[in-house]
Amino acid sequence: MTLRISSNFDSGAIEVLSVERPDDIRLRLRADQGVSGDGTFRQWFHFRLHGAAGQGVRMVFENAAEAAYPDGWPDYRCVASYDRQHWFRISSTRYENGQLIVEHTPERNSIYYAYFEPYSHERHLDLLGRVEMSPFASVSNLGATVDGRDLDLVTVGRAAPGKRPLWIIARQHPGESMAEWFVEGLLERLLDAADPVARRIREHAVLYIVPNMNPDGAIRGNLRTNAAGANLNREWRAPSAERSPEVLLVRQAMETRGIDLFLDIHGDEALPYVFFSTAEEVPGFSDEQKRRQARFVERFQVVSPDFQTEHGYLNGRFKDELLSLASKWVAHSFGCVSLTLEMPFKDNANLPDGLNGWNGERSKRLGAAMLNPILGHLTD
Repeated sequence: MTLRISSNFDSGAIEVLSVERPDDIRLRLRADQGVSGDGTFRQWFHFRLHGAAGQGVRMVFENAAEAAYPDGWPDYRCVASYDRQHWFRISSTRYENGQLIVEHTPERNSIYYAYFEPYSHERHLDLLGRVEMSPFASVSNLGATVDGRDLDLVTVGRAAPGKRPLWIIARQHPGESMAEWFVEGLLERLLDAADPVARRIREHAVLYIVPNMNPDGAIRGNLRTNAAGANLNREWRAPSAERSPEVLLVRQAMETRGIDLFLDIHGDEALPYVFFSTAEEVPGFSDEQKRRQARFVERFQVVSPDFQTEHGYLNGRFKDELLSLASKWVAHSFGCVSLTLEMPFKDNANLPDGLNGWNGERSKRLGAAMLNPILGHLTD
């Protein structure tokens, strides 16, 4: 049977150098695609291998050292699936001499390999469909992306005097698919009529949720950028309709509705932990913001053993670009608790899972757990 690698599908991305023998497949990580993409960002991959059932496959990603985050490769394990529903880790994944090497013996002729468990656009649309059927929520359109796709906003609850506006956005970086898995878990619990925490939250707040800030980049198989080649999480200080309409549209909606709490959901390639990037460095960060931020972090640590505060980003990491980041711009502009949540691409080193590592299901559980500190914030 002829070996074949394909990636011409939703979020597919790879460059094939040689696929003549299963034990000598040569690949290259493909750079993000965009109008002004300069090849800076490459790390995401997602492709299908056909015709290698029962054979020892050895795949070499020759330019792994040129990835946007080469520190993400040590201790990383590739994910794979036969049915695109159940994903598992490939233990024989290693990084050596600047190359990522994956060795595996597929049990079936058709198998998919990816950097992380994908979250497809079809699943995104299915999620919106379930939200639309809920009596507690609605879906609206904020406008169009660079490629003309819908930028969807989920609204949970109804605005009323005294209700506080909360914002949650995810997947500014499209390759960080764990972010939309997180939102799915959060929404499933938030729309559960039998959940008392969700019910109380809906009584106190209106939640504005953008499940996917960057659908163009997600479908194109990009790691970091949209269809114009823009890193959306560096556009918040001065977004434009041409380069970053996604940020511009969401920012305008925020300014209209206000913000009492903001969460920006991400994934980190290198750090094998769940953590917050907090807002202490933001100019004008007040004592009240500090107190409320600390209480929110403490509450999340109580309800989710997957979350920790020992490991995270060092102060000064973002330098002059600080206020171009979503959570920093919001903290500065609205004076509210504003946090970036990071999840691992690898595994959670504090609670490792040898079979699955960090995956979509664990991201969903983390999203559901987030409701508890949200309620605490509302009733503080």
